[in-house]
Amino acid sequence: MRSELSFAEQILRGIPEELPEPKPYDPTVNHAPKRRNILTVKEEELALKNALRYFHPRHHGELLPEFYDELRRYGRIYMYRFRPDYEMYARPIEEYPHKSLKAAAIMLMIQNNLDPRVAQHPHELITYGGNGAVFQNWAQYLLTMKYLATMTDQQTLHMYSGHPMGLFPSSEEAPRVVVTNGMMIPNYSTPDDYDRYNAIGVTQYGQMTAGSYMYIGSQGIVHGTYITVLNALRKVYPDDENPAAGRLFVTAGLGGMSGAQPKAAKIAGCVSVTAEVNPKPLYTRYEQGWVDVVVTDISTLCKRVKEELAKKSNTSFAYLGNVVEVWDAFLNEGIYVDIGSDQTSLHNPYAGGYYPYGLTFEEANQMMADEPERFRSIVNDSLRQHVDLINQHTARGTYFFDYGNAFLLMASRVGANIMAENGEDFRYPSYVQDIMGPMCFDFGFGPFRWVCTSGRDEDLKITDSIARDVLERIYQHAPVQIRMQLRDNIYWIENAWKNRLVVGSKARILYADSEGRIEIARAFNRAVKEGKIGPVVLGRDHHDVSGTDSPYRETSNIYDGSAFTADMAIHNVIGDSFRGATWVSIHNGGGVGWGEVINGGFGLLLDGSTQAERALQNMLFFDVNNGIARRSWARNANALFTIEREMKRRIDLNITIPHPADETLIRKVLQANSGQPQVSM
Repeated sequence: MRSELSFAEQILRGIPEELPEPKPYDPTVNHAPKRRNILTVKEEELALKNALRYFHPRHHGELLPEFYDELRRYGRIYMYRFRPDYEMYARPIEEYPHKSLKAAAIMLMIQNNLDPRVAQHPHELITYGGNGAVFQNWAQYLLTMKYLATMTDQQTLHMYSGHPMGLFPSSEEAPRVVVTNGMMIPNYSTPDDYDRYNAIGVTQYGQMTAGSYMYIGSQGIVHGTYITVLNALRKVYPDDENPAAGRLFVTAGLGGMSGAQPKAAKIAGCVSVTAEVNPKPLYTRYEQGWVDVVVTDISTLCKRVKEELAKKSNTSFAYLGNVVEVWDAFLNEGIYVDIGSDQTSLHNPYAGGYYPYGLTFEEANQMMADEPERFRSIVNDSLRQHVDLINQHTARGTYFFDYGNAFLLMASRVGANIMAENGEDFRYPSYVQDIMGPMCFDFGFGPFRWVCTSGRDEDLKITDSIARDVLERIYQHAPVQIRMQLRDNIYWIENAWKNRLVVGSKARILYADSEGRIEIARAFNRAVKEGKIGPVVLGRDHHDVSGTDSPYRETSNIYDGSAFTADMAIHNVIGDSFRGATWVSIHNGGGVGWGEVINGGFGLLLDGSTQAERALQNMLFFDVNNGIARRSWARNANALFTIEREMKRRIDLNITIPHPADETLIRKVLQANSGQPQVSM
């Protein structure tokens, strides 16, 4: 029975004083797989105490057996009973009860992250990646929304891994919300630690934009995937005017961000095959228009792909089955794969992130919960077979790249034949090493995004037009080094509406450098001030120029030894916070795995004010150039070009520039001293 309270009244109520009726488990929803039971009896007791502390003791007798059942049945306490009765989606900003417009914008973004059209496992509060959570449980959601609805612009809400610690006195210039996720003591950041402390209820995996309230559906990665696929084909066929026509891209994953792949490949202009073992996300992507054709039989797939390649079409296929089967069949059928990758969640290989060949989807889910060690062994075998097939394809000329999902890293850890001859490097590059790093990040281009909080299509169309006009003006005076990036993004924004990219909030993304981001944001803020559009939320993916320290992805093209440090991400969040960000976030984990990466994000509300104008200029400039400075210090040639150009544009920017070392001289000294005893210092 639905609540008689209005939406606003339910938000302001927070955790209800009287318990709502239990909610039945909905089998039509795409649910998270059962997590393994890793806790000791003493730790289970602690998990239950931690869950019950959200509720008055008079309710503990009723809730305790329910929460214990969830813990044993699902491996986590989600508090399904407290899932709201109202529909979950991003409403127009004025529909949220608020004393701070900035807080209302954050409520809108949270609801978008949990929208069933957007979220991978909405009832478990997981947005994407198998475990990328907005909150650990529904009590945290209810309490957070109440805090946001009642806070003023002189308060800041501090979020500890999904838990709202509370409202603290602050200032109008400070962030309204500060988010941390999974910030563990380094020696307690293994996968087992994550499973244990997440089950206890004291930490969570925020992924990147999931725990930052900045996910905008698969559109958020469509653009980056489009750029990646297009430039991968340009690398393979540099002399072709249209390198995508009649070419084939093979990959896997349609669940969260991976669902962007067929749409991006279609926009780039090639034929694509994306394998997915879970029918729910596969058919969701098909119904959303993100994939053209669903195929369930491997022989039919081979036949159809051959036909489309011969026609030089750009059809996107979704195959309901395992990608290992696809690689094997294409090898046997002589189907040439031009470029290949994978985007299953290999940061989480044994808990639903990677489904092994030889098991059905249902068998795998059962085994990972009931026989975790056996399941681990089968996953490892599948990964080794997966790599062997890819190696056979690349021997024929296929260009394969790691798409930042920890494929190479996990394959190496299970003993697959994935290492280069020197035994140190991977056989295949990360896409950041070969494509995004040198072609985009080093020039300052990254995934800038915005959300029209009015919820109106017309506002989104106006912002598309504004962004296109800004990029076209910048193109007229841009140096040759960045003209290709600008052309690709002008094409993207011109075609964004007809490509039907919006799922959930009225959002858009394009790759832009600091000049482009600031000029677009300034034009948006002016349009808000003039009443042409409603307020706009700015953000970006953490997968950007400076948001993330990740040695196997975002910073994999940094070779000065600092790829394993995390200073950049920390400075990024602290620097954004006092330069005007509306909210900031910092996470352990994301994309490539728990303990493998530190990443930071922000949100900024443009409300037409002078304060927003000042914030967008200061914060967006630092947000990009913090990363450019670090990349230039690592001696990346394109970043050196970019930071020197930025110092000419801003006389108040003064960055330490590296002096080149004479490699011949270094080698001469090393060779002359080889075999000599080390001098104690």
